[in-house]
Amino acid sequence: MVAPPRLVLVLGDQLSPAMAALRAADPARDIVVMAEVMAEATDVPHHPQKIVLILAAMRHFAQELRAASWRVAYSTLNDPDNTHTIAGELIRRAAESGAQEVIATKPGDWRLIAALGECPLPVRLLPDDRFLCPEADFARWAEGRKTLRMEWFYRDMRRRTGLMMEGDAPAGGRWNFDAENRKSARADLWRRAPLRFAPDGVTRAVIDLVAARFAGRFGGLEGFAHPVTRADAEAAWEDFVRHRLPRFGAEQDAMLAGDPFLSHALISAPLNLGLLEPLALCRRVEAEWRAGRVPIEAAEGFIRQIIGWREFVRGIWAISGPGYLDRNALGAARPLPAVYWGGPTRMACMAAAVGQTRDLAYAHHIQRLMVTGNFALIAGIAPRAVHEWYLAVYLDAFEWVEAPNTLGMALHADGGLLASKPYAASGAYVARMSDYCAGCAYDPRAEGGRPPCPMTALYWDFILRHRARWASNPRMGQMLRVWDAMAEGRKAMLRAAAAEVLARLDAGEVV
Repeated sequence: MVAPPRLVLVLGDQLSPAMAALRAADPARDIVVMAEVMAEATDVPHHPQKIVLILAAMRHFAQELRAASWRVAYSTLNDPDNTHTIAGELIRRAAESGAQEVIATKPGDWRLIAALGECPLPVRLLPDDRFLCPEADFARWAEGRKTLRMEWFYRDMRRRTGLMMEGDAPAGGRWNFDAENRKSARADLWRRAPLRFAPDGVTRAVIDLVAARFAGRFGGLEGFAHPVTRADAEAAWEDFVRHRLPRFGAEQDAMLAGDPFLSHALISAPLNLGLLEPLALCRRVEAEWRAGRVPIEAAEGFIRQIIGWREFVRGIWAISGPGYLDRNALGAARPLPAVYWGGPTRMACMAAAVGQTRDLAYAHHIQRLMVTGNFALIAGIAPRAVHEWYLAVYLDAFEWVEAPNTLGMALHADGGLLASKPYAASGAYVARMSDYCAGCAYDPRAEGGRPPCPMTALYWDFILRHRARWASNPRMGQMLRVWDAMAEGRKAMLRAAAAEVLARLDAGEVV
């Protein structure tokens, strides 16, 4: 007897020929199922460019699989028989083909994991081994530790991979060159802009589809030029290595209103989709440093983001389970202000970061952490609402990476599981790392003249709101001592400014 085919599920962020589910399948027997479904496009109001990116990349990957002799059952959003859920499409394809089993790689979204668990077809769920630290290894590393700190995990990952190691010691005698990577930046006509990719016919058709089906969403489709194929992703990567990697480290925390990209790589989206392979990227960066073409701080800073933060937050997501999404250690409950959806604001930093997000579906990590994230933290905005916003608006946002970065790193909603202290800052930080404040209506240092910056006033209000919690935190306790030593007149001014900002937020007024 001929064995019935098995269905091989490939999700929109699993676009790698080496995925575990594909390795476990037989092209001569099995059928790959790929589906564009409204349930995934509408779980949060995803930015139109994010939807285009994923659907166009999926369609190109389906072509790649067919060229490699796979049978692919592909459902488009306009397919009249589309059930518009992943489980529904598996059931439909099983009925068509006689398949009785599904092979899938574990999704990076607890909602999808649950949906596959409830599917009436047997689903063999395989680990996603694109990551350098398997979930079981991370769980063993975390077990029994009083605190989970990325720095210690990162050192173990350096030893595990051998990246930038000299025997048992870190290259350059230090594990971390972050102190060299905190410089501000200025406009520079010689800074090379990232490669952009003109949409081909496949992508153009997706753009037209999304424009018709998702009109009115936050963000537009004008100028969509992201890499959606493996070849384009590799070209974008090569361009970064050759032209921006040497400056990456020094400028990685800087912000300029007229330059959204600076020297960043812009490869997190294709990397998270599966179009690039993380260890290969890191080895290439190490080779550039060893060849003398890249300073050590740039190479180490890049590698730390990949094998440090990226792997660490994925481990936090995996061991925490779906309940992580509802953590709210600080009891923040304020609704998400309209400024996050492009509403008017007098805050130049928020206008710049949100405007860039609206236009590009992109902001780099400091814009997310220290502008939109910091404002949400110190204003006490409900973590679940902030999480859903980040998940919706950024090209590279998938739950496994976005949720810990938002809830743990930006909002401290996990109570310190991911980070030892909240990444709270006043407007002075934004002024130091950007050019946003020069023409702003507010004074970041609250020294008189212009009204005090909401970031500065809310920073101190945040410190005082949670005084009992921070008193035992060595790093935050220091800021309480700064407050206690502050002149009474300045304290009163900052308290009044914070109260006004919060009242305006609660009233839905412009801040």
